[in-house]
Amino acid sequence: MSAAPVLDTAPLDHAVTALRAGMDTWTRTGPAERIGLLERLLPRIAEGAPAMVADAARAKGYEAGSRWAAEDWVTAPWALAQTVSAYLHVLRRLSDGRDPVPSWAVRDRDGRTVVDVFPATGTDRLLLSGFSAQVWTLPGTTREQVLARAAGAYRGRPGKAAVALVLGAGNVAAITPLDIVHKLYQDNQVVIAKMNPVNDYLRPHFEKVFAEFVDRGWVRFVDGGAAEGAHLTSHEGIDTIHVTGSERTHDAIVWGTDARAEERRREDTPLNDKPFTSELGGVSPCIVTPGPWTDADLRFQAEHIVTSKMNNSGHNCVASQILVVPRDWDGTERLIDEIRRVLRELSPRGDYYPGAAGRLRDVVEAHPDTEFLAGAACGALVSDITRPDDPMLTDEVFASALGVVRLEGRDPAAFLRRATDFANDTLPGTLGATLLVHPRTERAHRTAVNTAIAELRYGTLGVNCWSAFGFLLGYTPWGAFPGHTRQEIGSGIGFVHNAFMLEDVEKTVLRAPFAPSPRGLFGGSPSLSPRPPYFVTNRTGRTTMRRLTGFTAAPKVWKLPGIFLSALRG
Repeated sequence: MSAAPVLDTAPLDHAVTALRAGMDTWTRTGPAERIGLLERLLPRIAEGAPAMVADAARAKGYEAGSRWAAEDWVTAPWALAQTVSAYLHVLRRLSDGRDPVPSWAVRDRDGRTVVDVFPATGTDRLLLSGFSAQVWTLPGTTREQVLARAAGAYRGRPGKAAVALVLGAGNVAAITPLDIVHKLYQDNQVVIAKMNPVNDYLRPHFEKVFAEFVDRGWVRFVDGGAAEGAHLTSHEGIDTIHVTGSERTHDAIVWGTDARAEERRREDTPLNDKPFTSELGGVSPCIVTPGPWTDADLRFQAEHIVTSKMNNSGHNCVASQILVVPRDWDGTERLIDEIRRVLRELSPRGDYYPGAAGRLRDVVEAHPDTEFLAGAACGALVSDITRPDDPMLTDEVFASALGVVRLEGRDPAAFLRRATDFANDTLPGTLGATLLVHPRTERAHRTAVNTAIAELRYGTLGVNCWSAFGFLLGYTPWGAFPGHTRQEIGSGIGFVHNAFMLEDVEKTVLRAPFAPSPRGLFGGSPSLSPRPPYFVTNRTGRTTMRRLTGFTAAPKVWKLPGIFLSALRG
């Protein structure tokens, strides 16, 4: 039996040492230079985008010209360009002597202070017509506090120089670079980013994008698995840690993996007590409110639901895992039939993430009647979950399996009450949830809908919008609903992204049109948005997102007609 290879820690130690040498210079770097760094970063995103997308597509088992590759444009170069642009918008406000948050954007809503964070610019309104986002602050937070505390690092509270360890995620390409931007620009910390072995092929692309930061000693990328991660988390030169992953990863770092780990957790005596933020996923619901849905509504929202499941083969921390529907609504079975139809029409793709095949086998073992509708082992539908201890209700599948739970409540108000309680009290995790509600239903049951929005305990709630969209916008804080502790970590602690650099965040509420244009104009969804380009059914999504990425990285009016033409053909 051969001995385990000896871990070579020298490259890791060298990277930490270089960052500690440069961390004070980053803290002293003023807003003007920080703006310049981001302005020069945007062209590098655009230049490297095609190669980045091609490598991501190849790793996931399809060609860069595939319709599936639209998701790689969305969740890699566009998400990064969009977030960098959001930080530039706020930093330029600060540089001009203005407050980071416009005073008109902070207002009272039924005794709560909320912040209108999106759309933030005229371009946002033009390109994402009908989409909006509010940040709800913690109960008791005043309007004056929101305005005074925003962007503290640039308004007299710069914080102490520090080295942050970012443990990269292996599923979505943009996660690691967005966490780096957050650590640099909001937490004022330099960063060592350990790539996840699943997507460490992205490291050369990220090193090119962050070339100036690497050259000046503010960012370092390293490769490796669990051993390298363990060495870095316990390294005396690392001051803070941020991880995107699983609850198991967090607990292994904080409490250890030996026989005394559970005892340490109970006694709150961690092996690692460094400041720790995390985003750890969960079982995400999509709640369908009964209402006067037409056949076209059922088809469109079936496409929406399938997108929230099949994007990235379900390897997303907020992939819809449980569809919560009214048992007695006449639209329920029609909607599920439309979901079946959409899944069958998709091009085949695989569940590429390590362990996915085993997790899908577990689903089939628990549900022998599982339907595979998007290929031999992809697009699994479990159409009627009834047991409260069903593994699809207790464990994140992290693969392309969607389960359906039927609740009583023909009346929207009664159903929403039960659905809210079910999501809050039965499903583990508080990262993201989606609520679908027809505009006419919302107008007729305003109190019930508002109560559900207020009471659903999720860090991001999408109303007629998959919650994952909040990950992409830059202005919208991304993280679990507050209340988790290191002993009961749940979906994690802290928020990232958050370009307005708001404090006292409770959650983000996204809104999108219930129906696309032009049909939505006559059905209560007054916007000009066609089928969103990130829908898995969009025929021109890849072209639209490629053009939108180019515009976001270098906004020019002459680029807009091409974006609109492609979007309207989707």
